[in-house]
Amino acid sequence: MIEQTTLEFLNNLEQNNNREWFNENRNQYEKAKNNFINFCDELLQKLKTIQPNLLHTETKDCIFRINRDIRFSKDKSPYKNYLSAGFGPGGRKSGKIDFYFHVQNNETFLGGGMWQPTSEQLFKFRQELDYNPEKLKAIIFSNSFKVGFPIISGEKLKKMPKNYKADHPEIELLKYKELFFMKKFSNVEILNSDFIENLFRHCITLKPFLDYLNELFYES
Repeated sequence: MIEQTTLEFLNNLEQNNNREWFNENRNQYEKAKNNFINFCDELLQKLKTIQPNLLHTETKDCIFRINRDIRFSKDKSPYKNYLSAGFGPGGRKSGKIDFYFHVQNNETFLGGGMWQPTSEQLFKFRQELDYNPEKLKAIIFSNSFKVGFPIISGEKLKKMPKNYKADHPEIELLKYKELFFMKKFSNVEILNSDFIENLFRHCITLKPFLDYLNELFYES
């Protein structure tokens, strides 16, 4: 389970995001990191039961580094104030649409979907939505999905996308340049002993949407 000390470390890091403080508190970081790795290992084993392409994936390959890439950022804070992992075939660098898990004080969430797609992927998505909208709508507008993921996230055009008319029946979905879903969890929820089961249930719910995108982008 996620430990209170992990959230405390991340909260303190947010208030003291500099190398001197980090080095002085490296023991606390190592403890938080190991707690997160152990939790992710348990989650990955569960995901392997529903996602066969994760069978040979190792936990270490799913964990993102806590160091920020500050080369092109105005924010020069050296560390992320969260711990995160991407569960795709082979790990976080799979290139596929994967389960993304993010632990942060008061901002923990599970997410996945079409985020920053290539122009080719966006074209495929809109084309499929134009030809066969019911397949996607049956997933994201189902009662079970809407209970866990009621809000569509992602950048959306204000005007009509090119080659589509304003009276298109799916015009609101077609306007999305990104389309992904997030399930947020409170600190109380993630510190609960049954959080791993709660999180896994939401992974099961999210899976058909991720499968839809992976099939569309990588298997068509």
